[in-house]
Amino acid sequence: MISIITGDIVNSRKLPSKIWIEGLKKLLNTKGKNPGEWEIYRGDEFQLEVTNPEEALLTALQIKAYLKTLKLDARMSIGFGDKTYKAKKISESNGSAFIRSGQLFETLKKQKTTLAINSGNSDFDTEINLMLRLGLTFMDNWLVQSAEFVLIAIENESLSQEEIGIKLGINQAAVSRRRKRAQFDLALELENHFRKKIKNSTV
Repeated sequence: MISIITGDIVNSRKLPSKIWIEGLKKLLNTKGKNPGEWEIYRGDEFQLEVTNPEEALLTALQIKAYLKTLKLDARMSIGFGDKTYKAKKISESNGSAFIRSGQLFETLKKQKTTLAINSGNSDFDTEINLMLRLGLTFMDNWLVQSAEFVLIAIENESLSQEEIGIKLGINQAAVSRRRKRAQFDLALELENHFRKKIKNSTV
């Protein structure tokens, strides 16, 4: 089983694309190779294969946090399933993970949500998507400083608050405030719950 993230940048025209595209490419490059495992197309849409499905939600949160540091956001659907056809470009590959991700992506605007999953298991999806909608009530509202903290914390899991403070150029108390403001512990609990469920599921 693999997972496919399909996304687009919300209000991408607010900023010249060169401001966000290089950083997004750099981030996606840490996840796989272009264009077989990730691709940015049609200007502001992207697709990424996350080979280990347990990592899918954290990866989506990382992308969201990066864009939030630029006062942007992404709409993302995560599809789980198989890959039955591997093309040179991910946008031309196929399989149930791609179909589920694509179908769900088409409905995100209508659902008025920025992140959802489709595994083909309705009980699993209903539970996780409800939790995501609740989580998005604060994640959609991350301000730049909160998003910067979230991004560094996700990318450097072993760093202490003091070490994160050095990277951000702020003291430990300020790091603690940003962590609280971002409701990062709650976001991590949600991510851990998803990870456990997907590990033990028959999705």
